[in-house]
Amino acid sequence: MRHFLLAGAAIVAMVSVAFVAENKQVTIRWHGQSFFEVITSDGTRIAFDPHAIEEYGPTNVETDLLLVTHPHEDHNQVGVIPNRMKAKLLQAVTGMGNKQKWVEVDEKFKNVRVRSLSRTGTFHDQYDGEKRGKNGIWVVDFDGLTLVHMGDVGHELSAAQIKAIGKVDILMIPVGGIYTVNGSEAKLIVEQLKPRLYVFPMHYGTKVYDFLATPEEFLEGNENVRKKLDTNEISFNSDLKLATPETVILGWTK
Repeated sequence: MRHFLLAGAAIVAMVSVAFVAENKQVTIRWHGQSFFEVITSDGTRIAFDPHAIEEYGPTNVETDLLLVTHPHEDHNQVGVIPNRMKAKLLQAVTGMGNKQKWVEVDEKFKNVRVRSLSRTGTFHDQYDGEKRGKNGIWVVDFDGLTLVHMGDVGHELSAAQIKAIGKVDILMIPVGGIYTVNGSEAKLIVEQLKPRLYVFPMHYGTKVYDFLATPEEFLEGNENVRKKLDTNEISFNSDLKLATPETVILGWTK
């Protein structure tokens, strides 16, 4: 009888451990350009920079927290979010033209902390925003992880900006050039921020949307690249540890 009880307790413990591990799962989906969807371990949904680019097709992404880096039409199409009226919308940059301004955000939403880089704001170009205006960067903490979405950053980071961002586990960075940093410049930003787990290239040319350069310049010389072109999704446990950070290339459809 005692052995039976011990065996039963062991099974319960194994199931409990498996449930806890499953409960720590984080999911990230890419919907083309700079549009990412993140689902935390407790199911909180975060969407970044929704677009309505026809080539990528409809997305039908519902979210709890909607984050927009800057008011350009391939980043601020909140109308594509079916439940947008129920979602909490935060913008890192508001206004147009010379009336743009960075918005200071530092708040909690459910299990998520969201910060913007308003005090050390970044630009959409290398000329202090004279060509394309201001850029927003989101720093999002959840499940013991820090995720950074770089928006349409157009330059390397200053020491003050690096310090304001802090530690990075997951980095989403544009690499397609023309309107943002190119592949080589993006590599330098990765070296500056030193993300611990994953780098997700974004805002680059694909076979259905070829207005930007492909990510090949960014990938050149990187031996730790995982291409998952048959899916737009990756899931992992929040306590994941990697010997070296991994660059992940996702498809844009499920």
